[in-house]
Amino acid sequence: MTLDVCVRFRENSFMPMTAQEITRRIQTALPDANITLEDLAGDNDHWKLVVESAAFAGKTRVQQHQMVYAAFGKDMGTTLHALALETRSPKP
Repeated sequence: MTLDVCVRFRENSFMPMTAQEITRRIQTALPDANITLEDLAGDNDHWKLVVESAAFAGKTRVQQHQMVYAAFGKDMGTTLHALALETRSPKP
């Protein structure tokens, strides 16, 4: 690897997002959310996330996921690198 490639890699790398930050952002966007997080690789970089919120009622799965992704903005896919997401509405 050349020095130029190493420097560019370092400039484009991101620190992983912590469980606390993930939870904070989702609860800010969806205050009633019940959130379960699992660090799949033990590296704070690959997460399984289950979010249950009444705000998902009547929404398609795609719309529900978009609501969660919106909580992360530009950090989705960068600082928050890998996310396995499951969303659901509370059962009556």
